[in-house]
Amino acid sequence: MLLDTQPKSFADLVRISGLSHGTDVWLNNAQYFIKEGYTTLKDCISTRDDIMVYLMYKDVPPKTVFNIMEKVRKGKGVSEEYEKIMKEKNVPDWYIESCKRIKYMFPKGHAVAYVMMAVRIAYYKVYYPKAYYTTYFTVRADDFDADLICQGERTIKEKIDELYVQGNNISQKDKGLLTILEISYEMYKRGIKFLKVDLYKSDAIKFIIEEEAIRPPINDLQGVGDNAAKSIVEARKDGEFISKEDLRIRAKVSKTVIETLTNHGCLDGLQETNQLSLFG
Repeated sequence: MLLDTQPKSFADLVRISGLSHGTDVWLNNAQYFIKEGYTTLKDCISTRDDIMVYLMYKDVPPKTVFNIMEKVRKGKGVSEEYEKIMKEKNVPDWYIESCKRIKYMFPKGHAVAYVMMAVRIAYYKVYYPKAYYTTYFTVRADDFDADLICQGERTIKEKIDELYVQGNNISQKDKGLLTILEISYEMYKRGIKFLKVDLYKSDAIKFIIEEEAIRPPINDLQGVGDNAAKSIVEARKDGEFISKEDLRIRAKVSKTVIETLTNHGCLDGLQETNQLSLFG
């Protein structure tokens, strides 16, 4: 849709929002009439309000304008009576046909609200990328797999290609993972990388910025839940852990959590138990 319409202003984005959220407003409708030269993005029907403004401009009686708009937005088309009035006011045939094809229309107020939010997000994505990605992954990344993603750009790309091969057979869980992988790959391409989860530096549940990189939270390791991650962060306030056993006891976490942390490299350098060997 963006390629077809080539938006150049905020108003254009509002129209695109209306076109994309309606039913049979763009496909087999505005897209066709724009492509065939009947109209432009600026003058096509994109939201309910467009009908009212245009028909009033054409001097159609206000009450009739409102009734036409209501019928069109609900997918009830244009009656013969109203079509006759529209033609008497020199409303072009393509416009009347466009009204007939519409099944549901978005209100302009909603379209504006959506675009305002999108522009705000886009601003931060462009000018404050680390803050954007940190916030995005903290809020949206339920399917984030730190073990996989922290391996770097190449591994991410290979996994993306693997999931694409599944086509329509892809599971809902893998769909969620694919979105996270695509955003992660984009981030790497912009020169921002992920650091590994760190026992002392990572937050329990939030991604954090460290210089030119982003560090994932402890709970984004597969098998480490929110409560376990929070317990670890709370326990480390009392000082460094002297062993895996010490971590397990102080943080009250399971052996499975310890195994996950070990496999990710978070516990490198920690001995298994609190006992010291006199003979090394």
